[in-house]
Amino acid sequence: MEERLQWMTLQPRRWVHWEPLLGGLGAHALLAARYPTSECFVVLALAEHARVAHKLIASPWWHPKRWTAPKLNIGTPDTPAQMLWANMALHMVADPQALIAQWHRLLESTGFLMFSCLGPDTLQEIRSLYSSLGWPPASHAFTDMHDWGDMLVQAGFSEPVMDMERITLTFATPERLLVELRELGRNLHPQRFGALRGRGWYAQLLSRLATLAQPDSDGQLRLTFEVVYGHAFKAPPRMAVGPETRVSLDEMRATLRQVKKNDASG
Repeated sequence: MEERLQWMTLQPRRWVHWEPLLGGLGAHALLAARYPTSECFVVLALAEHARVAHKLIASPWWHPKRWTAPKLNIGTPDTPAQMLWANMALHMVADPQALIAQWHRLLESTGFLMFSCLGPDTLQEIRSLYSSLGWPPASHAFTDMHDWGDMLVQAGFSEPVMDMERITLTFATPERLLVELRELGRNLHPQRFGALRGRGWYAQLLSRLATLAQPDSDGQLRLTFEVVYGHAFKAPPRMAVGPETRVSLDEMRATLRQVKKNDASG
């Protein structure tokens, strides 16, 4: 995702990092290096995550960057930003369309969104295993990239670009595999098992997970993850046409910027 920013001509004055503890602090370091003079706003749902993020991201009080770099802000910006970065967050919410609409509101016209999330082929091995045993679904259904593109357009974004890749991760033991899955997310399926599991079920799960090892994998357990990548621009507002039309200065500026962009691309 970060490499794709080289194709973005807009240099954000303000940018929003959505849930950086989910997406990885390594990405935050890359973004801060790419936009060293841009003001950053970090958005986290949980207060304890905000404290951890501030401790890990903010420069120490004795570091020169604390006095020269833009201030790190915890929370949403008061004025619209030019970029919103959301890595591995969209598939974690029960109402993704509402979240996309919130992202749209946080961006100014012609600002852009960069995001990634898990796609429908994710965890296909475990979902097949649960189904064969007659267990409730192991995970909720992950959305196809084309559907994400449609939702972006419905929310007011334009020029969505979507693509995906499949990644195979290997794990030495079933226990390590389960630890990784707990860190990656949660099961939002409405028909998931709604109570606590017993020790017998857990032992059976570990035994069944061990069968995910392939003959040529040296005993490593394999899981498939489909990663969906997308970016889109916030479309400028459409001006209503009538006998008398009033346009704000911000709307006029956004329209003129879009006209210049279209002229340059044409």
